[in-house]
Amino acid sequence: MDNQTFKSKLALLLAPLMLVGAVMVGTVSWGPTPVVQAQAQSDAAMRTITVVGEGRVSIQPDVARANFGVEVMSGTVKEALDSNKTTMDAVLAALQEQGIAENDIQTSGFSIYAERYGPQGPLPADEVNYRVSNNVMVTIRDLESVGTVVDVAVEAGANNIYGIEFRIDDPSSVESEARQRAVEDAAAKAAELAELTGVQVGAVVSISEVIASGGFYSSNFAQSARVDGMGGGGPTPIAPGELDLLMQLQVTYAIAE
Repeated sequence: MDNQTFKSKLALLLAPLMLVGAVMVGTVSWGPTPVVQAQAQSDAAMRTITVVGEGRVSIQPDVARANFGVEVMSGTVKEALDSNKTTMDAVLAALQEQGIAENDIQTSGFSIYAERYGPQGPLPADEVNYRVSNNVMVTIRDLESVGTVVDVAVEAGANNIYGIEFRIDDPSSVESEARQRAVEDAAAKAAELAELTGVQVGAVVSISEVIASGGFYSSNFAQSARVDGMGGGGPTPIAPGELDLLMQLQVTYAIAE
């Protein structure tokens, strides 16, 4: 074998090894770049100020919601169900006579419950009582008639009232005002923190509502009671008072260079 032939065969044998080496070198040469970029991004993300701004608005409610219930107990399911239906029909008719629209009355709960007691209970072991409960959520749009509506429902047979809640029918404009106040509060807090730490507030990086308390309404009136009788002297006194709307926004600002 002459020298030229030997060199040609050696080149063919070494070619795959040279290719593998080139790939390995290429892989190593590009490795550190993503690490450096991630580190740079991490350092930049840390140079921010995050605050929670609060916006509170006091408003007068314009609607009320009340949950009226009829609860009946009897020795058979049919008797309890029929009695409950008769009474609830009377309650619904009385509510509609007070100007409550059908679409402002919605069933909020219905249940049939069998009460069984042991040998030491108030009932014999072979006796069962059946309790039927039917509840409706009613929206009252005339706040001056809330007390009258309550009295009329009770007179018609409603024997449970699960709370009266005052609300805003269309809260969008009030919520916008509360958000604006929350943004202003966040900017003031960020400026104060920046001054205390010797930095400058930059552009807004992110902003989001705090869902846990965003749009939270608090009222000065709430009631939940079982009604066993009626008093006299005019309609039940109920005062709507005021509502407080609280909006919270989490705002992150960049620290200006």
